[in-house]
Amino acid sequence: MFDCIIIGSGPAGGSAAYHLAKRGRSVLILEKAALPRYKPCGGGVSPLVQFWFYFDFTPAISCKTTTNCYTWNKTEQVEVTIENPELIWMVRRDIFDHFLVKQALKQGAELRENTKATAIKFQGDSWEVTTTSEPVTGRYLIAADGAKGIMAKLLGFKKRKTRLAGALEVEVPIPKQEDRRIYFEFGMVKGGYIWNFPKADGYSIGVGTFRGAQRQDFKGILTEYSKMFDVDINTGKHYGHPVSLWDGNQKLHTENALLAGEAASVVDPFTAEGIRPSIFSGMKAAEAIDMAMAGDINALTAYTKTMSQEWGTEMVWAKRLAQLFYRFPGVGYKVGVKRPSATTTIAKILAGQLRYSDVAHRGIQRFIQRHRDAER
Repeated sequence: MFDCIIIGSGPAGGSAAYHLAKRGRSVLILEKAALPRYKPCGGGVSPLVQFWFYFDFTPAISCKTTTNCYTWNKTEQVEVTIENPELIWMVRRDIFDHFLVKQALKQGAELRENTKATAIKFQGDSWEVTTTSEPVTGRYLIAADGAKGIMAKLLGFKKRKTRLAGALEVEVPIPKQEDRRIYFEFGMVKGGYIWNFPKADGYSIGVGTFRGAQRQDFKGILTEYSKMFDVDINTGKHYGHPVSLWDGNQKLHTENALLAGEAASVVDPFTAEGIRPSIFSGMKAAEAIDMAMAGDINALTAYTKTMSQEWGTEMVWAKRLAQLFYRFPGVGYKVGVKRPSATTTIAKILAGQLRYSDVAHRGIQRFIQRHRDAER
């Protein structure tokens, strides 16, 4: 009997396991693949996460960047450098996720790889999880199995508030890659953007739409865009994957169980940032379960409230910005992206120094006014 079984070893599952194990709770992580496992993801991580743990993330960081470059249809380039030397970390998810799990194992957590959870059943006061090897039992359960996971549905969360976005990504190897700039392209794709994130030994180039389902030739778009960097995306493997965007506050708890990470739809609907909010949800889930085991009968309910108040309140504004920006990206590029202060603002939001609610109202008013002027 484990105190908690965590299904999924991504940022949410790894952080939950670490914080629970550090509190002396017995934790089992179930992972359907073998670690380290590849996960398609741009790999941008806010340095803010380092303040939520008691170890150094340096071994898991591929490189750091201080400069963002933006284009509109490969023209109107804008380059902005932030003086903060750690604007954002670039990571490879196979290395980063495994590193986080290994920190949890050092605290006493247990990992079972190549073990897929196929069914769950609540009996008495604990969860019995059927796996591809043998059944396991835990008093509490955290579903952190991502956007494509089945646990949320099995737990009874059948009508979740989420907006599924689509993305296509490819890793392009470049020996001794020295370009440390992040690139964003806003004019070539509808309802989203293209990104090129640097790694120590290559690029992670991808495209995503964040405003509903829109049929587009993602591969063709990426092929054309990658010519800017003299690279051929056909030299790497292509990965298509869903992104579970936040679309409203919702219940994230049930009897002795919680949703965390993309299973809880915590991805920022404006920037599509997912790693930091997943880690945050995993940390808060661990705190809630630890309190529940200590006798707080309202701890799991409080987790839902915490995520709504400390994350969802800000995502309301992020969603409003996204609705405007991705509907009228040309105006958004001129009003926001081309202003160096916009990059500084986003950097401060990622670093926890600003909130969307601090700046969104003014930004929306400026956007609407510029849109009205353009229609005259």
